[in-house]
Amino acid sequence: MSGHRRRPPQRSGRGRRATQQKRWIDYPRRGRTGPRRWLPSIRQLLALLLLFLGGTTAAVGYAYATVTIPDPNPTTLLQNNVYYWSDGTVLATDGSVNRQNVSLAQVPKDVQGAFIAAENASFYTDPGVDPQGILRAVVHMARGDSVQSGSTITQQFVKNTYLDQSQTLSRKFKELLISSKIGASMSKQEILQGYLNTCYFGRQANGVQAAARMYYGLPVEKLDAGQGAFLAAAVNEPSLFQYADSDPTARSRAEARWSWVLDRMVKTGILTPQQRARYTAAGFPAPRKWTPGSGLTGQTGYLVQLARSYAQTHDRTITDSSLSRGGYQIHTTFDRKRTTELARAVEAVRKRRLDPAHRPVDRNVQVGAASVEPGTGRILAVYGGPGFDRAHYSDNADTSGVPVGSTFKPVVLAAALRHGAVLQPGEPPAPITPASKFNGDDGIKIKDQQGDYVTDDKDPTGLLHQRNDTTQRWGYISLRKAMEQSVNTPYVQLGEDIGYRNVANTAQALGLRPGSLAAPSAGFYIGTSTPSAIRMAGVYATFAASGLQASPYSVTKVTHNGSTLPGFTAPAPVRALPTAVADNVTDVLRGVTERGTGTKAQALGRPAAGKTGTTDDYRSAWFIGYTPQLSTSVLLFREDPKHPELQSMAGVGGLRKVFGGDIPTEIWTRYMRDALASLPIAPFPAPAPLGHGTDQPGAPSPSPSPSPSATPDKRPGKIDKRTTATPAPGAPTPRTKCRGHRCR
Repeated sequence: MSGHRRRPPQRSGRGRRATQQKRWIDYPRRGRTGPRRWLPSIRQLLALLLLFLGGTTAAVGYAYATVTIPDPNPTTLLQNNVYYWSDGTVLATDGSVNRQNVSLAQVPKDVQGAFIAAENASFYTDPGVDPQGILRAVVHMARGDSVQSGSTITQQFVKNTYLDQSQTLSRKFKELLISSKIGASMSKQEILQGYLNTCYFGRQANGVQAAARMYYGLPVEKLDAGQGAFLAAAVNEPSLFQYADSDPTARSRAEARWSWVLDRMVKTGILTPQQRARYTAAGFPAPRKWTPGSGLTGQTGYLVQLARSYAQTHDRTITDSSLSRGGYQIHTTFDRKRTTELARAVEAVRKRRLDPAHRPVDRNVQVGAASVEPGTGRILAVYGGPGFDRAHYSDNADTSGVPVGSTFKPVVLAAALRHGAVLQPGEPPAPITPASKFNGDDGIKIKDQQGDYVTDDKDPTGLLHQRNDTTQRWGYISLRKAMEQSVNTPYVQLGEDIGYRNVANTAQALGLRPGSLAAPSAGFYIGTSTPSAIRMAGVYATFAASGLQASPYSVTKVTHNGSTLPGFTAPAPVRALPTAVADNVTDVLRGVTERGTGTKAQALGRPAAGKTGTTDDYRSAWFIGYTPQLSTSVLLFREDPKHPELQSMAGVGGLRKVFGGDIPTEIWTRYMRDALASLPIAPFPAPAPLGHGTDQPGAPSPSPSPSPSATPDKRPGKIDKRTTATPAPGAPTPRTKCRGHRCR
């Protein structure tokens, strides 16, 4: 053998490549040619998938950790205010958004269940998002089946409350993240409540309470499962379902969807098959007729205005700003039927008596009226004018500036019966009864309590010569007779003898506000004061209630966002007059309707008491009358909207003189006949004797009568009167709108 060692074999080029260091990512793949070189391996695909899932999870986790629940959209915080008639039905709503939030406890369980069955059957078990639900909705839509929402109730709540309605991927992603956080931080009850309060149902109704009102005229508490199923169906297509009352296509779609919701309620265990069958038998709960944009028409605007003013006066937290944000539910005393009857009576008499097209003086004639319940003070009805929708915004029933004329005389009589009158200077007040006699002649001079004549700068003599409507020489007549025939001079002299302070205090005790009372003057006693029709109806209601005065009020209850506000209990009646005094005033006022200036009221067909009133140059005419159950005032005046001052009504209705015993009494009678039709005829209490009264010095036969109901003087007289006293300096003459409690 040779001594040479053998050399090791040389490696090929391929072997050298195999020994080279491997790459971290074998891509493009080694050892592959053509397209296979670019196809990833199974391990590479799995690695990419894991990497994607890990990255996505990290990104979502980061987004979830950093995203915050935003503040609710300002529009979702807006609600409207709802005003209710005394029977609980809706009177009106105001505000930019028709929404009234309710608690979940107010929504019946079956109604809650209808929404859950229709929108999110797994609501109480899912975490706020439901991927399966989204896929299921896509499959249903692809098959052409009934439309189902791909969003959970939580997601819809988030979209309605915190986000906008845009259909972008970023908005949807944000919705999912916030929904997950909401699902973890809020209870299911809170979420469902928020959802029901923010859904849009069509008919401008936001939230289930507004929807219940708009579709069925009911509060949500009174909905049944069938009606709840309709509302749950309406959420899906509100723009179509809102016309289900009138459009055949909308109704057909609504019926089909409603039936599907009921089936879902059975499937999810909310209804039994037997319960479902009852709703099938009852039939489709068709919504009531909808008239878009009805607004504050007719008397509605005046009623809302009254209620708002009363609420703001009695709760200082209720401001214009807070009302603009809504959420108030204001329950009123207003009687729907009587309000309709009052408006109907006014319009019927206007149509019959006035002819503005052919008689220019009949233009701009206005009416105001109010009804108050004796003993309680509840304002049952008002007539404020033709309506907001006819550009008449000033409430004629709640306005100041129209003198009340001789309707103020009963206040003077009540003060006299209570306080007596100083008939001789320096002597104590003498007792007065309706039988007391005073000089009723026209043009007599008036003395004050010191025995001095009352002055008048406009009279050539410098002294006041009080005028009546006629020059008839009445002589000394009883206060009863002077009231019946509306003779001025006895009541002007009586007022001076009582004293301004006693009369003013009596007026305030009866419910008149100090700011509406005229300054001291002879004319004060025959009606230069300017209280509202509501307040005057309240004064006469006190007579009807035998002296118990209940301040007229219009609101019984106010809630805000479901919480009842304090301070709206009914005013407690207080004794303003002794029973004997009030009942004797009523007895005198019965004579006005039986044989005096208010005999047109006899057409009522039941016992009534009242008083007419007319002022200088016929600038206003009143009739205020009452039965034991109802007190109503009616005033008539003429005012050019372009020149806000009272104008003469001479010639109105073709009458040379316009008295309270004519058109106002006709309106009063027509209305009261309808308003009292369902009530029994009630007698007035018999007045208690007042004892002996005293006559004015100079009366020819000073023989006071002990009986307050003595046979009245049968001397004939004119049908009405005219208050000729000049308004006192400082007396309120321009007609100004009342604010708050000052006019009611």
